[in-house]
Amino acid sequence: MGNNDYNSPSFKKLLDSLQQQSWELELIISGFAIFGLFTAYEPLRLEMVNAENEQHIYRFVAYFILHIASSILLFNLLLHVILRGLWIGALGLRYVSGDIEFETLNYAQRFTNYLKKRIVSFDRYIANLENYCSVLFAISFLLIFYVLAMTTVIISMVLVGSFIIEGDWLPEWLGSILGTILMLFIVFGMLLTFIDFLTQGLLKKNKWVAKFYFPVYWVFSFLTLSFLYRPLVYNFLDNKFGKRLILLLAPIYLVILIITSLEYRHSNYLEKDLNSSSVFANKKNYLDMLIEDGDFPGDVVIPSKVITTSYLNVFIPFSEHLEERIFLHNDSLRPKKDRRGLTSGININTNWSDEITSLSQKDSIRKVYLKTFNEIYSFQVDTLNRDEDFILTTGMNDLLGFETFLKISDIEEGKHILRLKRMRKEKGSVVTVTEAAIPFWKFKD
Repeated sequence: MGNNDYNSPSFKKLLDSLQQQSWELELIISGFAIFGLFTAYEPLRLEMVNAENEQHIYRFVAYFILHIASSILLFNLLLHVILRGLWIGALGLRYVSGDIEFETLNYAQRFTNYLKKRIVSFDRYIANLENYCSVLFAISFLLIFYVLAMTTVIISMVLVGSFIIEGDWLPEWLGSILGTILMLFIVFGMLLTFIDFLTQGLLKKNKWVAKFYFPVYWVFSFLTLSFLYRPLVYNFLDNKFGKRLILLLAPIYLVILIITSLEYRHSNYLEKDLNSSSVFANKKNYLDMLIEDGDFPGDVVIPSKVITTSYLNVFIPFSEHLEERIFLHNDSLRPKKDRRGLTSGININTNWSDEITSLSQKDSIRKVYLKTFNEIYSFQVDTLNRDEDFILTTGMNDLLGFETFLKISDIEEGKHILRLKRMRKEKGSVVTVTEAAIPFWKFKD
């Protein structure tokens, strides 16, 4: 029988001993974890905002989940350290003062009886603090597993939609039928699992319902990675104190979410996040104002509000919805197989399609792509048209986009408005709309 045999008396004695000293390990782990989370919190938030700004859905989902998980863990660990510090302080006070002697306070009998009923004893207060600290530390990591479980379910739905329903490796009719069945199973299984979680195992209690629910539970135990943390869950559920703490934390998280979403409105009409126009200049449209880590370019970027050169540099960041506009304008560019989305960089020589294999073919298609983009977009400075062609380039922070230089040596000094025009198909006809309007001032150097 090994030293780690959970049935052996020596192992049980070791666990009992570790339980008594676990608070030291809890504080050490909490300290390192809080330091690491504070260090990683802002970079994770910036990466999430950056992915959202560049419309990289997979990166956004990944960083959003990491951000949520770090927020939950950081709040719980900070609360744990505060309560554990209170517990240590209470132990020190007990050493000096002992238990509470209500009679020496000389309160009226009504207050003395009320305090005795509510507090009972100082030792009970210390014991409750110990319970809260120990359970809270375990809940902190259990909640992270719940976030991961939700993520794996969502990823499963995306994979079924991408590789089975819309994939090319199965016949279309078979992919649609199989994908629909799997999607319905995941959706209904997710709902049943969530109901079972909220009701703390209601679906497991009825004999006939349990018989139907067990296959779903078995599949979702792997899908949600619950085999990693299932003992923790059931240890909470068979303990009234653990269940009470979980029910207490849920509204606290909701209140924190509401509080963090609150903002004070200073004006009935003015806001800081308005799009640039003839009366408002948003810093996201000016390159020299994008100096913070959390500053990301808008749909159009120019060097500065004040231009002292005879030309105006214009940069348009690339995005997936911009490519959709190009496909709508020139349907011949739409590939038979959409290659956007997750891909591996291992196979560098991945072909575009069965028909497009040579470098010259790819280069010619890029030229048509760029020509179509130039047909869609045009400029006005004030009311005068400026016809300049874009080229592909990598701009700030290695961002892919389209760049051009407008000649403005012939315009007068003072304020001007750069308008980006875009052709848009609307009800069978093509109309020109203003995509962006950016104010700038032209002066001699």
